[in-house]
Amino acid sequence: MSSILNADLHCHSVVSDGTLTPEELAARAHANGVELWALTDHDEIGGQQRALAAARAHGLPYLTGAEISITFAGHTVHIVGLGFDAEDPRMQAGLRQTRGGRGGRAREMSDSLAAVGIHGAYEGALKYAGNPELISRTHFARYLVEAGVCRETNEVFRKYLTEGKPGFVPHRWATLRDAVSWIGDAGGMAVIAHPARYGFTPTEEYALFSEFKTHGGRAVEVVTGSHSAAEYVKYADMAREFGLAASRGSDFHSPDESHTDLGALPFLPGQLTPVWELLADRIQQ
Repeated sequence: MSSILNADLHCHSVVSDGTLTPEELAARAHANGVELWALTDHDEIGGQQRALAAARAHGLPYLTGAEISITFAGHTVHIVGLGFDAEDPRMQAGLRQTRGGRGGRAREMSDSLAAVGIHGAYEGALKYAGNPELISRTHFARYLVEAGVCRETNEVFRKYLTEGKPGFVPHRWATLRDAVSWIGDAGGMAVIAHPARYGFTPTEEYALFSEFKTHGGRAVEVVTGSHSAAEYVKYADMAREFGLAASRGSDFHSPDESHTDLGALPFLPGQLTPVWELLADRIQQ
C-alpha cells in the first residue's frame, strides 16, 4: 500500500458521540470510495465487532480503532489507537475507568448551565447519548441547539462548554503513558490525533511529541478534517522530525455537523511512512 490510499482512520458512531450507526458509517465509507476504514469511538470499543462485520459485508478492509482522552500539560488531548486487539482485557479495563469520569462531569456541566438560566441540560444531553457512560460536550451542544439556545453546534462551543464559558468543567483523563501502553500492549499503534487543535505553545507541542515517542507512540494524524493545508505541511515535517508514521482521518461525526465527509480528505503528502504500511498485518479483510 502507498500513501495514495483513501484511508479514513478516524470517525465516530452512535456508540460515542456520532449520529450514525457503525453499519451506516461502513456503508457511507464504502459509497465514498474509502479503501481502508477504522471506527474510532471515544474511550469505547463496544462498536468494533459491528463495524468489522459491516466492513466485511461491503468488502472494505478494516482496522480496529478507538480515540482515547488523556490530560497533557493541563489540556485534553486525544490519542487514536489502531490495529489493536479489541478483546484485550487491560485496554478494556482502562477505557472503562476513563469513561467512568464522564457522568459526574456531565452533572457538573448541567449545574453550571442552570446557573445561567439553561435548565434540564443533563436530561436533554442524555437523549443524544447512545451510551450514558459516554455523555459528552457534543451531546450537550446538540441539546442547546434543540432548545433554541444556539442556532448550531459551532455557536454553542463559542459561547458555552469551553474554558471560561458557562458549562465548562475540566476532566482528569488517563495519562499519555497509560493510553500509549494500553494500545501497544494490545498489539496496536498509538497516533496523536489532530495535533493542531490543542492550541499548544511550540514548547508544549514539542514536549507532547517527545514524550509520546518516549512512551512508544508511533504515528501522528497529518491529514485530518480540522487541519488546514498549511497544517498538513507542518505536521508532515514534524512526523519526519520525530520519526513518526503518518495517519489520515476525517474525524466524521454526523452528516449535519461535520465539515469533512468520510473519504473526502486529500492524500497524505509524499515522503512519509503511512501508518497502514506498519499495520499491514493487522488489517482485517
